[in-house]
Amino acid sequence: MKKLFYILIFVFPVVVFAQQPWYKSSPIDYSWQNVGNAGFSAADAYETSIAFSPSGQPYVAYSDGGYSDRATVMKFDGTNWVNVGSAGFSDSEADYISFAFSPSGQPYVAYQDYINSEKATVMKFDGTNWVNVGAAGFSAGEANYTSLAFSPSGQPYVAYNDGANSNAATVMKFDGTNWVNVGIVGLSAGIAEFLSLAFSPSGEPYLAYTDVANSQKATVMKFDGNNWVNVGTAGFSVGEAFSTSLAFSPSGEPYVAYQDSANSYKATVMTFNGTNWVDVGNAGFSSGEADFTSLAFSPSGLPYVAYPDGGNSQKATVMYYDAPAGISELQSQQITIYPNPASDFITLNINNKNAADVTLTIYTSIGTLVKSELVRENTQKIYVGDLSCEVYIIALKSKDLTENRELIVQR
Repeated sequence: MKKLFYILIFVFPVVVFAQQPWYKSSPIDYSWQNVGNAGFSAADAYETSIAFSPSGQPYVAYSDGGYSDRATVMKFDGTNWVNVGSAGFSDSEADYISFAFSPSGQPYVAYQDYINSEKATVMKFDGTNWVNVGAAGFSAGEANYTSLAFSPSGQPYVAYNDGANSNAATVMKFDGTNWVNVGIVGLSAGIAEFLSLAFSPSGEPYLAYTDVANSQKATVMKFDGNNWVNVGTAGFSVGEAFSTSLAFSPSGEPYVAYQDSANSYKATVMTFNGTNWVDVGNAGFSSGEADFTSLAFSPSGLPYVAYPDGGNSQKATVMYYDAPAGISELQSQQITIYPNPASDFITLNINNKNAADVTLTIYTSIGTLVKSELVRENTQKIYVGDLSCEVYIIALKSKDLTENRELIVQR
């Protein structure tokens, strides 16, 4: 019945956005763009979940309508979306799929396991097979809206809507042998739907969800070591927020994607600026309804969103925001890069700062690393004549600096 409901609500056409390879001088020039073809999966794709491999490739896992709703994983090879291993690899229907890479690069999948009384199960790919992590069906009761994330130390955590605790949120972690609770069970004030778990760069677990106690708007909480506390205002979205998905930018800001009832159930992304939750680009940026939105950041800092595409027969679509996190804000006047566009060399100038601890990396627009250099001088030339003519992201990072710039290479 749930799948039939999804089919009935997806009725709007999707317009494919052309990528625009010119330099953008104003935040209004940035927009959400498709990654490869819209609707790239072979069949309908439910409960999409996106993550980036250690090498920077976007992967998407989903419940595959072409394989009796079993799990399938695809990756973008720079041109097309291709299967990773066999399509429909799970033993039976896998619902509420959540996909993540461990710090060591192993792919993991969490899901509601229909052959185990709809409890939570986590599996990992050992290089040959998908194997269970701990016991299958480890939650006390039904586990809806499962969400998987890794702590900086490499421990897998799973959040879910806890059928054994009045459908409030519960978080568990794997201690190497068993799955154990993190804080109190049923931590939310009321029913929590569409849970999404992520870790801040400092290692704090954060949880986003549709907050039934706050008119089904979006709420984000974090675990401070003892208690779960709100991040900003509870119920911060303008309207009802379904399919919430939480991720941190490389510079540490929390972002949330969701299906936005205030914008015709299209996709919206917001970020917390330290005080308030604000929109990233246009609210409701997808052309049609976007159910089960999933958010992740590329290594270069570009936010990506995957969703079942109502304008493309509920097949999977991925879009990215073509400005990295923070690029639309006022950039530091301490750094200049010229010429831009460039052909053979760029000159990097860092004012009033010791340049010795700054690392410069250059990524393609889909997050593939193409160049990395240690900046040794306050004014330094960087050779880019070996790069193809396209748009790149320059990332500058030190212990007290994180800045991204767009670079055009043309000849």
